This record gives sequence, C-alpha cells and structure tokens, in this order.
Amino acid sequence: MGVDELHALQLRRLQATLRHAYDNVALYRRTFDEAGIAPDDCRELADLARFPFTTKADLRQAYPFGMFAVPREQVRRIHASSGTTGRPTVVGYTQRDIDIWSEVMARSIRASGGRPGHRVHVAYGYGLFTGGLGAHYGAEKLGCTVVPVSGGMTPRQVQLITDFEPEIIMVTPSYMLTILDEFERQGIDPRSSSLRVGIFGAEPWTEQMRTEIEQRADIDAVDIYGLSEVMGPGVANECVETKDGLHVWEDHFYPEVIDPIDEHVLPDGEAGELVFTSLTKEALPIIRYRTRDLTRLSPGTGRPSMRRMEKVTGRSDDMIILRGVNLFPTQIEELVLRTPGMAPHFQLVLSSRERMDHLTVRVEARPDCPADRRDLAATELVTAVKDNVGVSIECVVEDPDTLERSVGKLVRLVDNRRK
Repeated sequence: MGVDELHALQLRRLQATLRHAYDNVALYRRTFDEAGIAPDDCRELADLARFPFTTKADLRQAYPFGMFAVPREQVRRIHASSGTTGRPTVVGYTQRDIDIWSEVMARSIRASGGRPGHRVHVAYGYGLFTGGLGAHYGAEKLGCTVVPVSGGMTPRQVQLITDFEPEIIMVTPSYMLTILDEFERQGIDPRSSSLRVGIFGAEPWTEQMRTEIEQRADIDAVDIYGLSEVMGPGVANECVETKDGLHVWEDHFYPEVIDPIDEHVLPDGEAGELVFTSLTKEALPIIRYRTRDLTRLSPGTGRPSMRRMEKVTGRSDDMIILRGVNLFPTQIEELVLRTPGMAPHFQLVLSSRERMDHLTVRVEARPDCPADRRDLAATELVTAVKDNVGVSIECVVEDPDTLERSVGKLVRLVDNRRK
C-alpha cells in the first residue's frame, strides 16, 4: 500500500470512527459539543487536531462500560488494567475487534521474524491483562504453535523452553532477564537454547538492555508496542531486519505526537507525547488518547508506507523531579548497564532527608563481581549519574538475587517520601 492510498484509507476510517464515537458514546458527544466540533468537520487528516483528547481519567470516570459504543450483547471480551492507582480502565472487543487485533499481532510477530510453524512461548500474563491473549491469538493467526505458559514459575519457564524448543519467546524484557538468570542458575547456557527471537514489550527498555539480552541469549531482541486503551499489544512493532524503531500499523491506528505542555501537534521528527486514535475499533473507539509515552515519529524503513515511532524509553508520568532535575528510570538503567560489575537488576528508592528529596539506587552485583569491585562500581555509577543527568544520588550495591524479581511489568520506583 502506497502512502497516498494509506492516507485515503485513514481518512475514510477516521471519519467513520468519529461518527461512530459521537453517535454512541456520551463522553464523546459531550466533549465534541463543548469544543464546538462535529464529526463532519473532519475533511482531512489534519483536522483531527481540532478534536478533544481522551485521557485515562475519562476511561476511569466511565467505569465500567460507559465508553462502550455497541450494545453489551455484541461485546465478546472484556479486558481491564490492574487499577493499582485508581479504578481499572475497562476495554471491550467485538468479534471483529478481536479478529483485527489478531491480524495486527500476526503482522507484528511476522515483522519480528516469526513464521508459520514456529513455536511461540508466551510468558506475558494471561487474564484481564491484554498481553497474554493478544500474543496468543496473534501467533495462532500467523500459523504458529503457541505454548501458553503465562508469567511466573520461572524454573518451569526454563524447563518448557528446554523441552518444547520454541523459536520465539514473548515476555516483558525485565522478566526475560529473570529467565536468563534461571538458565544460568541451573547450569544451562541460555545461548544453547532453541530461542532465536524475543518479542519484548509492556514496559520501557533501553538499547543497553537489548544488547544485554541479545548477548546472553544469542537471540534477536525486538520491541513491540501497545496499550489496552488503544487495542493491546500489536499497535506497532520493530522489523527484525532493521531494529530502528517501531512501525505503527497506521491502517488501524493513527498516531500524533504533541507537546505535553501546550498540547499542540508536533511535526514528525520532534520528540513529545504519543497520542493515538483508533481507526477500526467497534466496541471502544478511542479518539486522541494521550498515552503519556514519550517518542517521536519518522518515515518508515522496513515498511516504507508506515511511519516509525522511536523506542519508548520514558513516560511523562514516570518522570521523577529530584531537586529540580527531571529524571527517568531508563536513564539510570542505561548507566547501570554501562557500569562493570553491575547486574541489570536495580530499584530506585525515593526518601526525604532534612526536607530534601533523596534518591538511592539499589543495584545487584553480577555473580562474578569481586567484593572489592563493588564500592568502585557504586562510585562510578554515582559519578555517571551526576555527569550525565546532573543530580547527586546514593548507590548501594547488593548481593546477587537480593532484589525482588519481576514476572510481569516491572516496578522500578519505591517512593517513601513524606507526603
């Protein structure tokens, strides 16, 4: 599909989505009316910028089913966020939604190097979280054999990879590190496994973590992007042959990047907050959803008609303001992985000391790191953070296997500051 053909398809689908949302969702009818805009005012793709945003707060206020745009009996599946910071966000799918989700997931797995007949070890969580079932249905759609392991029980993960010999694993990157640790704990070289491709998502991760995983497992580590409010995993994916950003499947999801402060749309190439509008969803159409993920858009390479989004390495709501300096956990991750003797397992602990915010980085030593190297590694990290980020921290190097391991989305930050 050429660019002109894609833009014509996007406009038709966008116009239909705006009308569907306005006619069937009270929130959109109210916000469009308040903004003085109507679906028929969208005559070209640039007109989308005139429509109001949707936020996670809107979905929570509509809990549980106020955002659904079809009769309840047409909804074939419901997913929801964990709701750890408030009410869960609930999303629904018609049968056609599930079919399209399976199609874009199959497209993502193929872009990652998957082919019909490959065995796919799915270690994303199943249940209300969209990761497990999204990966599962997409792999089956492509013609792969699915091993639906879900998360947790790490020794069993290693056993099943060893016994079933999958070519592909789909899991969060932080849990992949835990699985690699378990291989080594059992005396098995993870490079000797059958795995050839890892499709990693559901949390930000850096190029340094990609290098760590690829070198330890001898696989291609490929990034996948999605979020339940827009569809689930499979909104965008890297191509294994380039690994130079995630191609957005723009025939189903229309991306914008905005300035998170003044909310105006930024041109391609400029960094800001990612915003998505669904183009084909029936049960829960989403208009200009503010993801809080920070990235930029650029022309396609492996899939030339589809734009790429830069690898997400931070979220506007993950940002720590430490004594006036903006800091993201992924900045610490990058520096930890550059420091000899430090393992990729770390935790950020915020506390209050003498009315000032204080950050302690707890990081594990690698098993082969000698005891006399630990203090030097801590000093090197403190210096690197000061030089690269511009803020002073404390570093505590812990014994290996000290910090709690992630079996899903990793929680890097513990905030113990006085409220």
